[in-house]
Amino acid sequence: MQKALLHGAVKILENLGIVDTISFGTETDDFAALNNLATIITEEPKEYVNMLREELKQGVSFPKAREQALIKYLNDEVRYKDILNSPNNILGVEYLKALKMLKSKITPIAIKREKVYYNDNVIVDDFASATAIRNMVMNKEFAGLIKVVPRPTYETILREYEVGNVVLDIQQFEKEIFYTLRRMTVNEIAELPDVSEGLENTIKNAANFCNNIKDFINMVKTKRYTQTRIQRILVFALLGITKKDVQAAKKVVPYARVLGFNEKGKLLLSGISQNNPKMDVITSVKRFMDNNTNKTYKRMLEIDIFATDVYTLGYRNDSMANLDYTKNMIML
Repeated sequence: MQKALLHGAVKILENLGIVDTISFGTETDDFAALNNLATIITEEPKEYVNMLREELKQGVSFPKAREQALIKYLNDEVRYKDILNSPNNILGVEYLKALKMLKSKITPIAIKREKVYYNDNVIVDDFASATAIRNMVMNKEFAGLIKVVPRPTYETILREYEVGNVVLDIQQFEKEIFYTLRRMTVNEIAELPDVSEGLENTIKNAANFCNNIKDFINMVKTKRYTQTRIQRILVFALLGITKKDVQAAKKVVPYARVLGFNEKGKLLLSGISQNNPKMDVITSVKRFMDNNTNKTYKRMLEIDIFATDVYTLGYRNDSMANLDYTKNMIML
């Protein structure tokens, strides 16, 4: 699902016709290595595919199997092992893959991460990872927070935290998730994206016996089904997203949902509309829902709207629904 969303985002940028470059963060300065990996994953040489199949037979997760197959195919463990162990590098490879699949003219620019790395929970010279920042907010360490984020960001986080509108963890939706899973049949769970090979039975059993997300994940996860994958499945269940929804979304040009803009953005939106008449640019949810005749777009936007309604359940106060209809766009 994440890869589909990433591919869709790159496709939107390509369709704009007014974007020359795209930048992404990595934890390596070996751009050539990232590009080599993206080329192999895109072109899928027969020898690599066979290696991947053999690795999957060992019962490991797909990411681990792909990592081992790529290293064997390239025959250079020293150069590629560390690259494939980094989530940011893997994301960079997916950006490059999307550009190659679209035969895009957009130039990719890799920006090497400095000081701290993915999931590091330390601050180095006023640099912090997203994990460290979330932990600081969770632990109310606001004096340190102001050192690692821009002041407007700090002020927004502090304001939203004080009114109870900061959602930091999937555990805030724990009861809703267990209610959903216990209500679903095994066959319905089997239709969730990322669920395969009988995992639906394990999920159903765990949902019936567990009362918290941590225990649930520990009961379900295996070498093949990682914690991240299980968390995605939980979100799919909570939002009612099915395999059919994902497949349908892949067959249409993604719409662009506008949440806010400034004067420069206003000009950009005008350029988008003029250069891409077939791409829907949504500035009013109500107007789009009233006038749209495409069933796939309607379903996609319904999921968008429902996701907002569910997200607000994590608020301490004022957990109102229909904010997509009632909250105005941000105009700077």
